[in-house]
Amino acid sequence: MGCLDCCIKCLGGVPYASLVATILCFSGVALFCGCGHVALTGTVTMLENHFSRITSDHATLIDVVQILQYIIYGIASFFFLYGIILLAEGFYTTSAVKEMHSEFKTTVCGRCISAMFVFLTYILGLAWLGIFGFSAVPVFLFYNMWTTCAAMKSPIANLTSVDNICVDVRQYGVIPWNADPGKACGQTLADICNTSEFYLSYHLYIVACAGAGATVIALLIYMMATTYNYAVLKFKSHDHSHTTKF
Repeated sequence: MGCLDCCIKCLGGVPYASLVATILCFSGVALFCGCGHVALTGTVTMLENHFSRITSDHATLIDVVQILQYIIYGIASFFFLYGIILLAEGFYTTSAVKEMHSEFKTTVCGRCISAMFVFLTYILGLAWLGIFGFSAVPVFLFYNMWTTCAAMKSPIANLTSVDNICVDVRQYGVIPWNADPGKACGQTLADICNTSEFYLSYHLYIVACAGAGATVIALLIYMMATTYNYAVLKFKSHDHSHTTKF
């Protein structure tokens, strides 16, 4: 066998759907976890400096942010391993398809494991749809604040008093109602929108949301790939048992 034939055979055994899904999943999870972690830290810093100067008022928020950051660590580790496992299964099943005329045996345990991957991938897909929706919430909140600052700078806004325009983060349940000052108005609000914490956090939340969306797409591809892999293993098992009877 020549070098070209060997390369063609190797390329023919690559599970391209699983490979694309793995790359997309790793990229999406990395963006979501990395950007989300930094954005959460920047959000806490911005709240401490401008909206809640008493530590006890936002102590609960700090605890929630720390829990979310630990969850992010777990998500990154889990999906790194899960993506590799699904990619390995894709290589295994693709090899099974290519060996249609050779001896190939599947066990009940192997088919059960493949079915478990199908079920788990569907569950993870639904979970990431929820994560994607949850990650859009801070984008919406920061966008409202961004547009408010942009409206104050607009020459066509025809504002009677800029100081009457405020953003009150207490209404979103981020900090309690007794937090001081709890809101920012006028030029103070405009200055907050120009801080690095706000600018960086806002754009990192957008990237994190996009990463969650990419992960959802990757899991949809995984759903199709794992379902197909399970069908192939079941077909190969049936085909082998049918052949041995004769």
